[in-house]
Amino acid sequence: MDRIQFDRVGKKYLLGERMNAREAMTAAARSLVRRADRRERELWSLRDVSFTVGDGEAVGIVGRNGAGKSTILKLLSGITSPTQGVVRTRGRVAALLEVGTGFHQELTGRENIYLNGAILGMSRRQIERAFDGIVDFSGVERFLDTPVKRYSSGMYLRLAFAVAAHLEPDILVVDEILAVGDAEFQHKCLGRMEEAGREGRTVVFVSHDLDTLTRLCPRALWMESGRIRASGASRDIVRDYLGSSRAGGAPRSEAFHGGPVTVTGVRAAGGPVGPSDVLLRDDPVTIEVDFELSDDVPGMDLAIYVSTSSGMRVLDQMFSDTGHPRLPAGRYQARLEVPPVLNVGDFTVGLWFGTAHTQFLDEPVAASFTLHGSDRGRPDRAVVLELPFSVNPRDGELVDGFSRASGRVRSH
Repeated sequence: MDRIQFDRVGKKYLLGERMNAREAMTAAARSLVRRADRRERELWSLRDVSFTVGDGEAVGIVGRNGAGKSTILKLLSGITSPTQGVVRTRGRVAALLEVGTGFHQELTGRENIYLNGAILGMSRRQIERAFDGIVDFSGVERFLDTPVKRYSSGMYLRLAFAVAAHLEPDILVVDEILAVGDAEFQHKCLGRMEEAGREGRTVVFVSHDLDTLTRLCPRALWMESGRIRASGASRDIVRDYLGSSRAGGAPRSEAFHGGPVTVTGVRAAGGPVGPSDVLLRDDPVTIEVDFELSDDVPGMDLAIYVSTSSGMRVLDQMFSDTGHPRLPAGRYQARLEVPPVLNVGDFTVGLWFGTAHTQFLDEPVAASFTLHGSDRGRPDRAVVLELPFSVNPRDGELVDGFSRASGRVRSH
């Protein structure tokens, strides 16, 4: 059953500055005579938008600034009403659109928890049942009886999200708010939203962190100029969205020559998509090189190497490393399969042809590609290997909170 239904929804705003009473009366009188002026000042934030979201479904919304994403969230949360069409929601909606949304500045953190619960239609007993979990998640226990106007933005964020996520909403609506928190808190928030989905709650998520969006939301909507441009699997939508903002051009059209070597094409591809310079961090990357050898050259070898935007070489693979025989004259296509070990960023593909004694061609920028996604708080690392990593107490002793028997961290 659908939790959310948008049926041919449109939202119109009137552009213009704030006016005092006399200016407003003058503008109203003029508008009776000059209706065209009013039309020129109209802005349709949404036009003919229709979609549904079911129980327990997590849907992401992508699009550039001004595409209509935030307007959809405001309509969902009841902050504004549609100009045309119908918006239907079934159940309680908890919206986290700004830091401290719904908080009263003069009230304490404790009082705001109860206030927000009451706004959501919860009884005092229901709020008390969720209270300890909210406080523990937010980490603001020491300041619970302090007015929230004295909270830092980080404390505001933690408490606001904890309240929105723990007061048992049927629909959880989250905007870019998570970008304010640190990496550890973002991880906790994502875990909580995934848990909300498993509990059968509906999540609508807007974020420019497309890696996070694809991990959290199996389905996505792509908004453009107030309309839905595309809807489908989030990874496919994100690839298309990213590709639309690029001129393309990972494949190089010109040929490279050196001695008996002619390179006619170099491409980078990822996942199920074709050649592209826009890939996701979790995609394996396939590098393809089309080349010709006009002569037999004893010991002819080929290397494909990948470098970061700063010029640091992170991969360097030679054909001879595979143990294959030499390359006689002919036409070839080389393929190098790179698993998803590279961090986000811009990369170049370099080519080298030669023998142990002679270099025929060395082109450091034969192609380029970009890996999009989240660096997960580690922007300086070039590769993401996720190697096995364990820490265990020695000799069965209790060390810094480790359990003597199990080797697990003991909770406090």
